[in-house]
Amino acid sequence: MDRVLEAMVEAARAGGEIALAHFRRGVEATLKPDGSPVTEADREAEEVIARTLGAACPEHGVLGEELGARGPSERRFIVDPIDGTRNFIRGIPLWATLVGLEEHGEVTAGVVYQPVTRDLHTARRGQGAFLNGEPLQVSRIAALEEATLVHATLGLLRREGYWGAFLRLVDRTGLQRGFGDFLCYTMVAEGKGEIALAPGVKPWDLAAVRILVEEAGGRFTDLAGAFTIYSGTALGTNGRLHDLALAVIRGHSP
Repeated sequence: MDRVLEAMVEAARAGGEIALAHFRRGVEATLKPDGSPVTEADREAEEVIARTLGAACPEHGVLGEELGARGPSERRFIVDPIDGTRNFIRGIPLWATLVGLEEHGEVTAGVVYQPVTRDLHTARRGQGAFLNGEPLQVSRIAALEEATLVHATLGLLRREGYWGAFLRLVDRTGLQRGFGDFLCYTMVAEGKGEIALAPGVKPWDLAAVRILVEEAGGRFTDLAGAFTIYSGTALGTNGRLHDLALAVIRGHSP
């Protein structure tokens, strides 16, 4: 593991432990202007993550969900201190700390740390994806009818205008599960699901999981098929089903 990825792991663990202490005590949330919840745990964890990354890699900038952008943008860390805040608030132990690395517009490394279970996903461009040090590989399923579709909040899919596309995928896939957040994409990277989609997402939701899916052998675009984490939507697949999934989403089902 190289120096930068080691710093990302250290930062994710440090921020995750701060968040975990809050999680065990219980937290109160307030609403941000966009209606999404935020807690003191989010802010404290992101501060620790940014401080840890800054000490190890002072030449890098940071884009964080809570504290915004600081430092250079050409090479920067993209941070979500608590991905799955609604789960966090309700005491559901399915949330994670995400740290991605973006270099000249390309995501080149990612860390997903789950403080409750201490599971650690890591990925580095060209070096593979790993869960607790064990290599990951997407599934080889190539038929939609055999695929598992993993999705975000149903209400969000409806509000964002993807309800019809989602139902078309439901009708074509063999199994559907609504885990949401980072779990959609770690499941694809681990070969436990084949298609994951979400609208209403931000770059800090996607940077770390994008490279995880790609380095495990999958594909990651937005719901229009563009290779970006900035359009507000995401589609991660095992690669074999990506074009088919996009066709179904567009209503051009083969």
